[in-house]
Amino acid sequence: MDQPLEAQLQGTLNLIPAYTWYAAPSGALAFVNKRCADYLGLPADNLLRTGSNTGGAWDSHIPRLHPDDHEETRRAWSTCLSTGSAGEVNFRVRNADGDYRWFLSRAEPLRARDETLLCWIGINFDIDERKQAEFYLAEVQRLAHTGSWTFSADGFQHWSSELFAIHGLDPRANPPTVADYIALVHAGDREFVAHQIRRMLAERRGFDFTKRIVRPDGAIRHVRCVGMPTTRAEGFQGFVGTAVDVTEQEELTRALRKSEAELQQMLDLVPQIVGVLGPGRGRLYANRTALEYYGVSLDEWRQRTFENEVHPDDVDRVKARINRSLTSVVPYELEMRLRNGEGAYRWFLVRYNPLCDDTGELVRWYLACTDIEERKRAEERLQQENVALREEIDQASMFEGIVGASPALTAVLSRVSKVSDSDSTVLLTGETGTGKELVARAIHRRSRRASKAFVAVNLAAIPQELIPSELFGHEKGAFTGAIQRRLGRFELADGGTIFLDEVGELSPDTQVALLRVLQEQEFDRVGGTQPIKVDVRVIAATNRDLKAAVDDGTFRSDLFYRLNVFPLEIPPLRDRREDIPLLLRYFIDRLARRAGKTIRRVNKRTLNLLQSYPWPGNVRELQNVVERSIIVSEGDEFTVDESWLSTGPAIDAADTLSGALSAREKAMIEDALRASGGRVFGPSGAATRLGMPRSTLESRIRTLKINKNRFRV
Repeated sequence: MDQPLEAQLQGTLNLIPAYTWYAAPSGALAFVNKRCADYLGLPADNLLRTGSNTGGAWDSHIPRLHPDDHEETRRAWSTCLSTGSAGEVNFRVRNADGDYRWFLSRAEPLRARDETLLCWIGINFDIDERKQAEFYLAEVQRLAHTGSWTFSADGFQHWSSELFAIHGLDPRANPPTVADYIALVHAGDREFVAHQIRRMLAERRGFDFTKRIVRPDGAIRHVRCVGMPTTRAEGFQGFVGTAVDVTEQEELTRALRKSEAELQQMLDLVPQIVGVLGPGRGRLYANRTALEYYGVSLDEWRQRTFENEVHPDDVDRVKARINRSLTSVVPYELEMRLRNGEGAYRWFLVRYNPLCDDTGELVRWYLACTDIEERKRAEERLQQENVALREEIDQASMFEGIVGASPALTAVLSRVSKVSDSDSTVLLTGETGTGKELVARAIHRRSRRASKAFVAVNLAAIPQELIPSELFGHEKGAFTGAIQRRLGRFELADGGTIFLDEVGELSPDTQVALLRVLQEQEFDRVGGTQPIKVDVRVIAATNRDLKAAVDDGTFRSDLFYRLNVFPLEIPPLRDRREDIPLLLRYFIDRLARRAGKTIRRVNKRTLNLLQSYPWPGNVRELQNVVERSIIVSEGDEFTVDESWLSTGPAIDAADTLSGALSAREKAMIEDALRASGGRVFGPSGAATRLGMPRSTLESRIRTLKINKNRFRV
């Protein structure tokens, strides 16, 4: 088919307000119009939208049809192709949302003047409503004691005998006129029914409504009317439908609704989370307490799954018990953490109780959640106290114990327990003073290397030129002052664990050497010629943004990915304020005993002050404040001088590019943001103005706690 004709045909088919298409003489689908493409959910660049004749074999789009319609469609289309004549077939087609609708598809051959077949032109008529009507009509024949009728703009053509009986009329009479029918309707529903009749004739769509009728004996009955439009080749014919007396059901429904409303009102007053699930665990109802806790509406709650609400560490355990309940329908209970609307978790005891019908079939699951947060906190505090007491026996430093039971810390310790058994490299990130070395020691103690050495190296405290010798050792005479061979930290840690603190401070040359150790488990001593093999697990730590350093070119990307096998971010103390009372008691007990003093209680105002303070120095700063307070204390009550707590913003000096942040740097960045209207990147962005990579500037903005939004125009 020549291009002008093809383009004209496509333009014409796109203007037709129907589902149209054309195919090559071979039957290969070459084009579908926009209405059809939108229904199928085809992308804009799909070959079928470009007029290409390479849309694929004629049956390549069969998978979009309902499986039950494949064979009939193949047969009809094959007949068209073999005879060259028009044809039609009914089938169901899946739309972009995955739903099926019925279509009547007609195909016509388009021929040239010499009868050469140019293409096939087709149109698909949506007959889904007609098919639904056929379904209802089939059901009418099957149902007992159900009236049936036919109706058009001229009125009723047919009433079944059952329909006359429902209305209390003589079945030998003729079907009523529209006016007579309206007269049979209860006065309170006549306007509604008249509106429904006008609407069904105007829209020619199916309907389903319930009305009241008044029988000749004065009895009032509730009748449900269901109708569907009928069509033939010549077009719309009218409606067919059923009418069922649902008086008893309506009365029962009203009674049930009243009882349900009363029950829901009572459940809304219960100070527990209450829910109702279907037999397949589908969500049906939640009381007001539940919806307020989760911060959602009932409809939103129904769309959620338990994975949205249960703590990640509890999901597998909960899922396993739910799976067992599908085969063993018995009451059970679980303790789990549920997330509220603000993202915080609380412990609950969740009880599940099944409801079965008279045949033993499961009908409902009822669940009730009791808040046990305080009990769990008490248990965790007791456990932490026991751990602290045990560690006092075998630890020389208080920093070798991890104290706390907050969700933020518990989540980290959960991951620590999972990674400890492996030999994977761990990268600890977090602010100064958060206890990264404590976490590294905990990983080592829980690993199979616990009986071997744990070697800690603070790279920030070693001059850059001495770091290679410190890590890898040196041979005698390797440099001035090397008067004898010295083993490096990696050799000392052979078989055990090495902790590299402030790994972001390494020079490029040392980064290469460290990368070699991670990849090949070998290195050379400074001044040596023979490679040394070691079996060492590496745990690294930094308070710098290594991703930004990679973007800056100051840190190797391959080394970063080798270190970042299992990242762990240690939360700052301000994110685990609930641990402050426990840490406070821990430090007071240790430091007061060392100072020979007795502290019996903590001043309430002091406790509130410590819990509200942001702690820029984290746990280390808290320890220093406690130690200073104990030194100057004279009684048995613990208090803190408020002037000791700095009020300025917390800026971690080790997290800067040079080791210290100046006020000028912050002012320069703010000036650039102000000039760029708050834009960080782009030709006129602040990064371009300052001549630095976007990632570096983003890192500096975060470190300096600059609110870039306030500069936006």
